[in-house]
Amino acid sequence: MHTITDALSNQLDFVLTGGQASDIGQAETLLGRTQADAESFVGDKGCDADTLVQAIRDRGMTPVIPSRGNRLEARECDWHVYKKERHLIECFFNKIKHYRRAFSRHEK
Repeated sequence: MHTITDALSNQLDFVLTGGQASDIGQAETLLGRTQADAESFVGDKGCDADTLVQAIRDRGMTPVIPSRGNRLEARECDWHVYKKERHLIECFFNKIKHYRRAFSRHEK
């Protein structure tokens, strides 16, 4: 499950894919579904790609994505925003784990 949330950890939209699907494959899809007034796009290291970062900047948003360890030139990342907003995303996923069918993909 790939999802996009607002600043209050409320889900705005999501994309369901297979378990082997990468985050970067759905990041641009979710970016296209964001509101135009969003200030930043927070993602984990799995979303660290130059094409995605450029697409985020083209929309007038600030990319808050830490650089991967193998990147030659590390990009600046606002760690205060990353930690705060990333915590809200993790809280959202913990909320939906109360519904066994959603997080483990099987019936009761």
